[in-house]
Amino acid sequence: MATKTVTFRCQEEQEHQMAHSMRLSAQIKKRKFQSSDEEASYSEFYPIIPGDLISAKELLDFGKSPRHRTWQVLKQTMAADEEWQRSKWTLFGNEAEKVEVEVIRNQHIIRTRADRMALRQQAEKRARVHLKFLEDLSLKPPDFPVPLHCHTVWEGMGVKLSCTVQGCPTPHVTWYKDGIPLKKFHHPWNYRLQQTYGLNVLEIRRCSVEDAGEYKVVARKHTGRGHHLCHSDGELIPGLLGWDGVLLEPKCDSLTLLGFSSALLPFQQDVAWFLDGVPLRESSRVQLQSSLSSSSLTVRGMHKEQEGVYTVRLRTLEGVQEHSAYIYVRDGSSEVVGAPGSPLEVQCRDVNRDYVFLSWKPPSADGASPVQGYCVERCEIGVGEWVRCNEVLQKLCHYPLQGLKENTMYQFRVRAVNQAGAGRPSKPSDPVLTSDPAEPGRTMVVKVDRGREIIITKDQLESQIRVPFPPTDVHASEVTDTYAVVSWTEPEPRGKEPLTFYVERSIAGRNSWQLASMDMVVSSPRFAVFDLLKGTSYRFRIRSVNKYGVSEASEPSEPVSLGAPQAPPGPAHGILAIPDTDSSVLLTWVEPKSKEGVLGYYLYSCEAGTSDWNTVNNKPITGTRFTVHGLSAQKQYVFRVKSVSRAGTSEYSEETPPILVKAAIGTPSSPSAIALLNCTGTEMVIGWKAPARSGGDSVRGYYLDQMDTTLEAWHEVNIKPIKERIYKVSNLLEGHYYQFRVIAANVVGIGKPSEPSQAFLCKEWTMPEPGCPYDLECREVRGTSLVLLWERPLYEGRSPVTGYLVEIGGEDEKEGWTLLTQEPITDTHLKVSSLKAGKTYRLRVTAVNEAGVGMPSLPSEPITAQTKPGTKDIEIGVDDDGFIFLAYESQQMSQGSQFLWAKNYRDAIDAGRARVETSKNRSTLTFTNPSEEDLGLYTVAISDNPEDSSSFNFTAEDLERMMELSWQVRNPLIALRYPWQVEVMEKGEVRFWLQTESLSASAELHLILNDREISSTPARKINFNKAEGLVEILFETLSQADEGSYTAQLRDGRAKNQFTLVFVDEKFRQTLAKSQAKRADWKRKAGPHFLEFLSWTVTEECHLIFRCKVTNVNKDSKLKWFKDGAEITQAVYDQQSGVSTYTVEQVTKREAGVYRAVVSDSRGEDVTTLELVDNEFEKVQQHLSKQCALSAGPMEIQCTAEGFKLYCSLKYYLSYMKTAWFFKEKRIDQEERTKVGSSMQKVWIEIFNPTENDKGKYTLEMFDGQETHKRTLDLSGQVFADALLEYQRLKQVALAERNRARVTKGLPDVVAIMENKSLCLTCFSEGDPAPEMFWLKNERELASSNQYSITHDHKCTTLTINNVTTEDSGNYSVFVRNKYGGQTVNVTVSVYKHGCSG
Repeated sequence: MATKTVTFRCQEEQEHQMAHSMRLSAQIKKRKFQSSDEEASYSEFYPIIPGDLISAKELLDFGKSPRHRTWQVLKQTMAADEEWQRSKWTLFGNEAEKVEVEVIRNQHIIRTRADRMALRQQAEKRARVHLKFLEDLSLKPPDFPVPLHCHTVWEGMGVKLSCTVQGCPTPHVTWYKDGIPLKKFHHPWNYRLQQTYGLNVLEIRRCSVEDAGEYKVVARKHTGRGHHLCHSDGELIPGLLGWDGVLLEPKCDSLTLLGFSSALLPFQQDVAWFLDGVPLRESSRVQLQSSLSSSSLTVRGMHKEQEGVYTVRLRTLEGVQEHSAYIYVRDGSSEVVGAPGSPLEVQCRDVNRDYVFLSWKPPSADGASPVQGYCVERCEIGVGEWVRCNEVLQKLCHYPLQGLKENTMYQFRVRAVNQAGAGRPSKPSDPVLTSDPAEPGRTMVVKVDRGREIIITKDQLESQIRVPFPPTDVHASEVTDTYAVVSWTEPEPRGKEPLTFYVERSIAGRNSWQLASMDMVVSSPRFAVFDLLKGTSYRFRIRSVNKYGVSEASEPSEPVSLGAPQAPPGPAHGILAIPDTDSSVLLTWVEPKSKEGVLGYYLYSCEAGTSDWNTVNNKPITGTRFTVHGLSAQKQYVFRVKSVSRAGTSEYSEETPPILVKAAIGTPSSPSAIALLNCTGTEMVIGWKAPARSGGDSVRGYYLDQMDTTLEAWHEVNIKPIKERIYKVSNLLEGHYYQFRVIAANVVGIGKPSEPSQAFLCKEWTMPEPGCPYDLECREVRGTSLVLLWERPLYEGRSPVTGYLVEIGGEDEKEGWTLLTQEPITDTHLKVSSLKAGKTYRLRVTAVNEAGVGMPSLPSEPITAQTKPGTKDIEIGVDDDGFIFLAYESQQMSQGSQFLWAKNYRDAIDAGRARVETSKNRSTLTFTNPSEEDLGLYTVAISDNPEDSSSFNFTAEDLERMMELSWQVRNPLIALRYPWQVEVMEKGEVRFWLQTESLSASAELHLILNDREISSTPARKINFNKAEGLVEILFETLSQADEGSYTAQLRDGRAKNQFTLVFVDEKFRQTLAKSQAKRADWKRKAGPHFLEFLSWTVTEECHLIFRCKVTNVNKDSKLKWFKDGAEITQAVYDQQSGVSTYTVEQVTKREAGVYRAVVSDSRGEDVTTLELVDNEFEKVQQHLSKQCALSAGPMEIQCTAEGFKLYCSLKYYLSYMKTAWFFKEKRIDQEERTKVGSSMQKVWIEIFNPTENDKGKYTLEMFDGQETHKRTLDLSGQVFADALLEYQRLKQVALAERNRARVTKGLPDVVAIMENKSLCLTCFSEGDPAPEMFWLKNERELASSNQYSITHDHKCTTLTINNVTTEDSGNYSVFVRNKYGGQTVNVTVSVYKHGCSG
């Protein structure tokens, strides 16, 4: 319709343009145009006649009056000019008409091209939309509009089971009986399968009891994006999406699932997602998005709880469609090795003011030992700290938690514990608020006028209640073998004040009630009791408590006793593994006999022959069938099942027999690329490409159908199957168009027919160019390259084919074709390189002869440049017998697959030059006698999967390298691990040894010394350990006769080798000296000897310690020290440890000398000597200096009366250490105002009479002979000010002390004098100014009198006591003073009588 409309518009446009052209031509002839010539001045063309030459009569031209001659000339000139102008305008009009006609013609051509381009774009757009529709349709899983239904029939009767299946491309249908494909039964004749236009019929001709069972139809559809399945067994089981069997790590960042890839209609925008049948809603962790062409689900922070069947539901015109897939979430690795996995689905129920009841599911992995119990942890929202709740492990998967804070948000988590320790915590529960669940029921809202509300609470109505009533309905709501939960109903009315409860208990039959809640405040009508005795019944009663008092006791409960221990469930049985796909297996099992409390099942898989069991699901499966995905193809697995309940997990079920993971065998897919290869007028040669999928078995033949387009009816061409993919169709009518289709068949049956070919005209080919190549095949597909193969055209034209041109294009046909070969190539294969990984390409080939380029071949199937996982290349090597081989290993072998070896892709392998051996999925091509004739390109491919292929270019370099390796294999050398080694043993023996690879028991050894074979002797022992490949020669005493060249000749079967040791000259002399020294040392060690010889160390305390250690001593052993021949008695010897030390606390030059220690007993003696002289003594001083410098403390300041004293304390000062003082980085030399000094433990500098100029940084440098150590003091600022002030103070104190009055020659302490004698006491003093002097007796001043005479003479004073009596006895003192101070000196006077001793 669109083409007709465009044609009609083109005709209208042409008519309009022709009419416009005619009107334009007429206008051109009638119009007058003004040219550039007319615009010029008339004086340049016409003569100007003066007026005196023309009369008025002549101008008026009356009649035939005679005119002036000039007028005639003017008239002739004007006529000629008019004629010239007329011809000029005629030519101009004709040229303009020609130009306009050309413009109209060009417009018509351009418009025609634009219309054609618009039509092409519209057609291409429709084609793209159609292709997009087909692609989107291919992504949808197969569907059963009419599923199977149950049938009941009489024995002996026939029955037909039918269903319809839809899908694009057409799904592959397989029938099963009780999970087993029907083709595996022993009586296939009794079953007839039909498939016509989506209708699948299973006919059972004669039913028997054995035919009863469950029949199932499985529709499979392979697409580029996934593997779709659909089942029908009486109910619709949705197909799986392309993301089936996704395996995720726990707590991964996010999971995104795409639901659709085709455009959604407006009424389909409301897409629903489900997890295990529960709708998913938008939340902080779940994001749902729907666009015009897709719907996506994103789950952030995946946990095991998010594992399960994800379903997307879409409304269609036919109804609701669902697609589902199972998403795995792997359990995280445990923090403790061998610990169990994390529990899951922690749920809170019966939430009250201070009580929560928790439940969870056990983990799938027990760890290294069975789970012993669970520990529960809680966390307050906002605090962030997890606190353990139960001290005793809880064995069951539920736990009552009490003692919580009211009106507080909590989260809970659980850890499983076994002998190895605690596992990972579970996902935290949803936050719960501990509050009174009955509180909303105690509030009533009354609506009044104008939208106002009055809120009335029962607390307001019950405000008069004082002492509460007792609770009611006391009973046990939860009883296990470890605890019981007592529940009750709060009193009604309960009053306004907050209630708490007392819980009392008593043994049933007694009336002695005890408080069960003890110090716990019970705020909720729930209380868990954990300390009940088994076998004893209890009764409970409750009292209500508020601030006004305690209620009466409630009615006692019924007797409550602990229940029997809850046992884990029994294991499932009857587990059966059924093949499904190349990466999945269907498992079915039978529930345990007792299904009470079973929450689901855990599945486990293990590769056959190993003990590495892996958990399949980490969330219990509630059904009894499950498809295990993610398995490796062509490997055997075994499976087992565990039942799950709140009491734990069961024992493992029995293991399934090993099952090989592979897809069930089916019919092959449709052939493709049907091409006409030649035509003679009555015969056509048809070729086609093999099916993309063989169905698991090799294609056994092909059936060809033809259809005359005039008859529109298909007819069989061949009755018997064709082995080749070329067939000549005869008896055709010339001039007729024919279509063809091909059907492939294998051992299972006939597949779907191919798409009909294009209509081929049956007319003899006579063109000079060649026909099209055919059978394009892509091999060795890698990330950046592939190899294209094709067959020569059957029709070569008028001359032979000289070459081929290869073109490449993108996946989209509109991208066009690009030549890969600028010049024709002669081979029928080409390696295409420089491809972009991940991009899809198409290729085609054109044959060339002398006449030109022929017809292009049909494009190849779209091929994506990518290296499939597990892809391997041909490897070259040498086997154990020395034969060169090429080997290839395939990971995609099916049951009927074969390895096809060829040379240069086409030539068969010469059986006389090479042989092929195949073992499982590995094939080896072994060359019998390789030579240059065997060089070339070798290829291998899998028969039913040509893409699984590889090639190897066997070059001359490879041949040379392999021949050398082959010679080494056939003439092997014994490999050397360690060459000849020479060792001197502890007692002075010498050992020669070498080690080769392990040798057999038949290995031989020949030892040659200087051209003569040697054997074992008592003085020279030869040992040969064949298992370890060890050869050794032991010399008890090495002598000059043992010098020479040693050669070990080894032979082990075909392998041999020899190794030589040249043991002469310097090497021999060094070994001999070392042997003799070690023998002497061993003899020395036979008695007491020094394990550690004399050595010295400097300690941090700057002590020098000499040390040695002896061993092999007894009680008679003696150890003595000597220095320069003199014995040292201060040495310390610990006989138990054998350590002896001698310590020098202060080192001087006297410590230099030769030290010697001698240990001896009856067995012998040993001596160690240390020469501490010259450089060694200087080294000691250097170490001491370094320790002294390191022990130096910080620099300090001391103020004196003379000035400042800067000093640094050391543990020990040694004169060897050089010191220097610096002021402001300038060395301080000896001056009048400074003085440097040192002592044994201090180094200082004195600064006399300091001034402001002495302010600055002082540095002490200590050089220990190798390093310089520094100490600094910044004498400035407040430090300098304080020091200067203290100096001035001390200076004044010193001045006062120097001028203070003092007694210089004092009195005796005690004076004894006889009575009646005179006593004279004299005292001298000094001071500036001269001091005053006073005498005192018993602290009372004396004055001159008859009894006492006191005289003063400058700085001397005398006290004379005349005729002393006993009364003059006492304490006398002289006191001197001046303005700076004074001093008192005492003397005791004792007077005795004559005849008495003093």
